[in-house]
Amino acid sequence: MPDDSRELGVEFGDLQETLENEEYPIGHDELLEKHGDEEIEMSGETTTLEDLIGPLGEDEYRDYDAVEGAIMNMVSDEAIGRKNYSDRTPPAAGEDRQDEGAPDQDDQRDQESF
Repeated sequence: MPDDSRELGVEFGDLQETLENEEYPIGHDELLEKHGDEEIEMSGETTTLEDLIGPLGEDEYRDYDAVEGAIMNMVSDEAIGRKNYSDRTPPAAGEDRQDEGAPDQDDQRDQESF
């Protein structure tokens, strides 16, 4: 049975059901007061809901989807796991893919190919 509390590398755990059952709309401060200490896991690391969405300072969330969207917008790319990983296809002929964690990974796109 699949784990429905995982979304794009983010593990909500019991927090998903808690937030789905919350009464909406709910203010940002009230949400964090009630659930800010709840933990969310991303690639083996954990953070609290408050640490993750606290900086947003939204007025209110109209429903669970709005809270989930805020969470997903605030997670870093570390939640995705291995960068540039694909188990679908090898690089196409002539395609130049960098290895995961290559030193110039971000700068490579700005350089011309020779």
